[in-house]
Amino acid sequence: MEVVTGICETVEEAKGDLGRSVARMREVLEPRGATLTCSGTHPIDDWRDQELSPGKRYGELVDQMQWLARRILTCGVHVHVGVRGQEKAIPIVNALANYLPHFLALSASSPFWGGHDTGLASARSIVFGALPTSGPPPNLPGWTAFEEYLETLLRAGTIASIKEVWWDIRPHPDFGTIEIRMFDGIPTLREVGMAAALSQSLVEMFDHQLDRGYSLPSPPSWVVKDNKWRATRYGLDARVITDSHGTTVPIRDDLYELVRELAPVAARLGCAEDLDLISEILDKGASYERQRAVVAEGGSLEDVVDMLSAEFEGDSTRATVGVGDGAGAR
Repeated sequence: MEVVTGICETVEEAKGDLGRSVARMREVLEPRGATLTCSGTHPIDDWRDQELSPGKRYGELVDQMQWLARRILTCGVHVHVGVRGQEKAIPIVNALANYLPHFLALSASSPFWGGHDTGLASARSIVFGALPTSGPPPNLPGWTAFEEYLETLLRAGTIASIKEVWWDIRPHPDFGTIEIRMFDGIPTLREVGMAAALSQSLVEMFDHQLDRGYSLPSPPSWVVKDNKWRATRYGLDARVITDSHGTTVPIRDDLYELVRELAPVAARLGCAEDLDLISEILDKGASYERQRAVVAEGGSLEDVVDMLSAEFEGDSTRATVGVGDGAGAR
């Protein structure tokens, strides 16, 4: 199931919007004996046992991509952040590519695939990354180049619309946003708030740097690709490349520093508490670590599913308490 929000001004509004949607879903599911979970992959389910969702678009995707599309039993969290002016979109996308491993390592929640431990922090990153228009965004010089690139893909028949550009980060012309698509499915609304706060704070920081005349960092494509793999494999234990000379640092250290750097921005945006959750995740473990801990302590993959359900249900129940009507947000 896909849950979306309306347009929100703050992270708190977005969490409230999601919490209310989850509450409505629970009202439908509980009488049927079903519970909710959210993770990048389901630890046990096999894609071969699933029925294709009805609808023309899904049928066309399977017809075009066959096995690649049929096996996408994955879930992700997408965060849209509004951008003031299309001329800022591409420089910000290029700069955000530096943080693909950070987004993934914090949210990685798919160590299991089809009942087996993959050895990865995020199997979803590999499964979804096999699609021909997925992966890191191309490093483009500006908005005109982006439009020309899309026109070329359309003319070639590679895509039928912008909806089939599944980059890890992409501008979304219809919404006037930058869409960050790197996050695995996230098992608690608190952690969704963290992902939204991190995304909004980074975009806001880069937006103001452009206003002050700064040139934003634009990492080489090989660094972006390598760092994404490192986070896919090692999660929060990855060492990420920080320059074109191959210098590496532990991603945990980089994340602690990033929280300090973004703290003033998050405070202005009203999401400081959500951003601070990064430090808690670094101390207590990301979802892939929590899932493996269940198995390491003698539990089964069924126990992992129960843990994911308990995390989601307990957290989302708290999130719906005392939430007023907000404007909502992507």
